[in-house]
Amino acid sequence: MTTTFTPDKFQQRRQGIDDRMLASDDNVIMKQIKDIHVPDGRDFDVKPLLHIVENILIRTTTATALTPALPGIPQGSAQAQLDTLEEKALQDASGDMIDLLAYTINKISCELSCKCTSGGDAHATAVAVFHIVSNYSWDAKLVLALAAFATTYGEFWLVAHLYPTNSLAKSVAILKQLPDMLERSDFLKPKFEALINLIRVMVDVAKCIVQFKDLPPHYITPEIPPMAAAIAHIPTAVYWTVRGIVACASQITSLIGMGHNEYTSSTMEAWELSGFAHKVSNIIGHLQSQLNLSWQHINDRKQIEAYMLLVRLFETPHADNIKILRALIFVKDDHLPLYDGFSRTKVSLDVLRRRNVMLFISELQVPNDELFILEQMYLESRENPTRPESQYEVVWIPVVDQFTPRTEEMNRQFETQKEKMPWYSVDHLSSIDQVVIKYIKETWGFNKKPLLVVLDPQGRVVNNNAIHMMWIWGSTAFPFSSMREEELWKEETWRMELLADNIDPRIPIWITEERFICLFGGEDMEWIRKFCFLAKSVANKAGINLEMLYVGKSNPREKVRKIHAIIAQDKLSHALPDLHLVWFFWIRLESMWYSKVQHGKTVEDDHIMQEIMTMLSFDSSDQGWAVFGKGPTQMAKAKGEDIVKCLSDFDVWRNNAVNKGFLNALSDYLRDIHTPHHCNRLILPGAAANPDTVVCAECGRPMEKFVMYRCCRD
Repeated sequence: MTTTFTPDKFQQRRQGIDDRMLASDDNVIMKQIKDIHVPDGRDFDVKPLLHIVENILIRTTTATALTPALPGIPQGSAQAQLDTLEEKALQDASGDMIDLLAYTINKISCELSCKCTSGGDAHATAVAVFHIVSNYSWDAKLVLALAAFATTYGEFWLVAHLYPTNSLAKSVAILKQLPDMLERSDFLKPKFEALINLIRVMVDVAKCIVQFKDLPPHYITPEIPPMAAAIAHIPTAVYWTVRGIVACASQITSLIGMGHNEYTSSTMEAWELSGFAHKVSNIIGHLQSQLNLSWQHINDRKQIEAYMLLVRLFETPHADNIKILRALIFVKDDHLPLYDGFSRTKVSLDVLRRRNVMLFISELQVPNDELFILEQMYLESRENPTRPESQYEVVWIPVVDQFTPRTEEMNRQFETQKEKMPWYSVDHLSSIDQVVIKYIKETWGFNKKPLLVVLDPQGRVVNNNAIHMMWIWGSTAFPFSSMREEELWKEETWRMELLADNIDPRIPIWITEERFICLFGGEDMEWIRKFCFLAKSVANKAGINLEMLYVGKSNPREKVRKIHAIIAQDKLSHALPDLHLVWFFWIRLESMWYSKVQHGKTVEDDHIMQEIMTMLSFDSSDQGWAVFGKGPTQMAKAKGEDIVKCLSDFDVWRNNAVNKGFLNALSDYLRDIHTPHHCNRLILPGAAANPDTVVCAECGRPMEKFVMYRCCRD
């Protein structure tokens, strides 16, 4: 009588199998298996044998008469995978190890054939296999059992494939009744699909366990939690995978001499195999998670080790800078790691040997303002390359966070940015290792804002961030050391050249011609019109040559651009030709502030810092402001309301201007009209250099500290 199985019955049968598996007393079973485990210390690399086994199993499951392709392996990649496996298998087959293991493999194969043919208990069969391999390590036990099954499975399909064209294979196939089986392949297809899936999962388990064996002991030891969890779980994984091997061997053995009335049980057996596949899949899921955690621990240890090597390297004296540069910029084989933005060619690190090197460190998207100004300064230094202050090179180091996925769009952005720069850049994003990025952030304090880290010809760091020096003094600050910074400040006084150096080529001419110069800013167009009219009128009355220059506001945006256009159209005053220069005027003042703070100066004891703070307070307010100057030292300044009142009252202090000079009279009258009532604000971008306490430049009292988050869009 033929038994008929419905899908519901199949599901119930599978559920019953799963329940029996889950109900099995794993503790009792595993105690029995562990008692059999008596390794004799033999330890060998099982990967060569596993390559051969995988080659057999993948080839027999990738293209059979019953299953055109192995589930989960795309047809296009299957052949490439087979070619790779075959190459490895051919290389590994020549070793002596296979000869030594052949007897054990054959013994297991015979045990499987005998027990499965007689219909023995699956657990008992598995125990018999474990007795044969009792002296081997857990990974070797599993690979040897897989090898024994692969021998039987491979022979089975070899005969099945060759029998139509080979008379010897045909005779063997007839004895095994394979032609009859293959004619009824539709009935057997579910069984073979389940069989293939289980084989694939078992191979994955073996590969995962072997990977644990290959973990570098220098970085991970058995007591580390993920490794300890894996070691505890591997015996269970090996046992249930061997049980899966027994189930697969039983299915192959049952095909020989299968009668017509037995084909209908194929679907039921497919459910049984699927149950094992589910069990083994859960096992590999757990092992794989522990393997991932183990690799994370190893990578963390490697990063710490590499980081400390980098720290020690920077602490060690060197004859030149090449070791340091090689540590910062990864050089692979003979690849040229630098891109020369001037010649548009790739070059080696040797072009930087014994040179002063400025590392321009930034995010992938370099702010346009920084790039524009730095480019102008760099190109100016190249105009006369023999000057002492031109003896440095710049290298762009892009910082990309390790958690940011690398995409083609990112690579295109990098290439575009690289082409904009006239100096050297790393040739590829991968040239900067994550350990180097960690060092850049933790040691040099990189946090989004660009840095200029200066290395001397021996690779010593002479300045963690010379960008403030570069903004204030340009290449004159060479060699950009802290000592040089102190020297430059000792030579400085508060003067028009310091305030507005290099922002407009007309300013040095005006200073030389001893013209009066007025810098003014703000975003109130009505005030700007009124101030410009009054200033021109007073200059005319006082008979002075006055040049006026609008310098806008920090972080100039569309509003400042529109004011520029109105000033030019109505000829109210001069204006800077580019908004980059407006940004540069204010960033120089901020740089002066940070430079002074880094050298321990305060508003109380440093006159230049008082003046810098006053200028930054002007920018932080909502009204306009103005600074008047003439010659090297004479300067007067005021907020918008005060300067407008002062100019409006010119007739009051006109005689004083004749007697004492225009600027002295202007300063006197501003002091006369000044009231103690004020509300000054100082807004500084977030930076580590900001002091905890700042006193008001006007009255000397400590200013209240607030935290402000700003997002400004025109």
